[in-house]
Amino acid sequence: MSDDIIVCEQLRKRFGPVAALDGLDVRAQAGCVVGFLGPNGSGKSTTIRILLDLARADSGSVRVLGEDPRSGGPELRRRIGYLPGEMRLDDRLRVDETLRAWARIRGNVDPGDATRLCDRLGLDPSRHTRTLSTGNRRKVGLVGAFMGRPELLVLDEPTAGVDPLVQVEILDLITESRADGASVFLSSHVLSDVQRVADEVVVIRAGRTVATGDVDSLRRTARQEFRAWFDRPAPEDALRSVVTVSGLVVRDNEAHGVIEGDPAALLAVLAAHGITHLVMPEPDLEQAFLAFYEAASNE
Repeated sequence: MSDDIIVCEQLRKRFGPVAALDGLDVRAQAGCVVGFLGPNGSGKSTTIRILLDLARADSGSVRVLGEDPRSGGPELRRRIGYLPGEMRLDDRLRVDETLRAWARIRGNVDPGDATRLCDRLGLDPSRHTRTLSTGNRRKVGLVGAFMGRPELLVLDEPTAGVDPLVQVEILDLITESRADGASVFLSSHVLSDVQRVADEVVVIRAGRTVATGDVDSLRRTARQEFRAWFDRPAPEDALRSVVTVSGLVVRDNEAHGVIEGDPAALLAVLAAHGITHLVMPEPDLEQAFLAFYEAASNE
């Protein structure tokens, strides 16, 4: 049996003349937090809606929790906690009435789950939903997604519109859910959030996957600035022979430049030529993300 909890193969979806998805391939392993990254218009929300059978692809195949969402029906959806990118609530109801209605639909929800989650997120369950701010409406959606301890959480921009303390609480909930055995498929523009909680990352652009991998390996593909000092004149020729080095500037016993990708070849040159000090800040996920997009734009 596959360990993949989500499998999308060659998904295509058009809205009139616009290709929202253009042969998209996505895999997400069970028991992992997978960050799903891309700018507005890249196809993230369309993909998520197809996973939930809220939209259907024109072609390609989808499996979620081992089933086709088009035929899995309510039984499959009960196993999934979903936070949409835009929260729509019945403004005639209070928060607690809304959550009870959702719990009845899902089934097997501990009544204490909603109370506990409201407390953690600072949400008053007695308030009418029509009085809620955008951030508090988002909290209602988050409680609905996490309650019942679903096997799979599909979260579209979970920290959008909430204050920093609540953002931390949401990331903690994601980490705790993973530790309890859940899988998480997380779409976000906040790359620092993804870097903190994700095991794997899928980067898409214009409806296609442009990169996949674990967070550390993707970070290592980013450009890194370096500055090195030597106990002799800096070895300019040797440094220029490293094909992944660019923007090299050499002055006396000092050199600085940019290394793209694996720094192993650069480090070997430095070690062979009397290096005394090296400064090379560790790249973050945002640098890698921007590098993938620049490369994809130049293709």
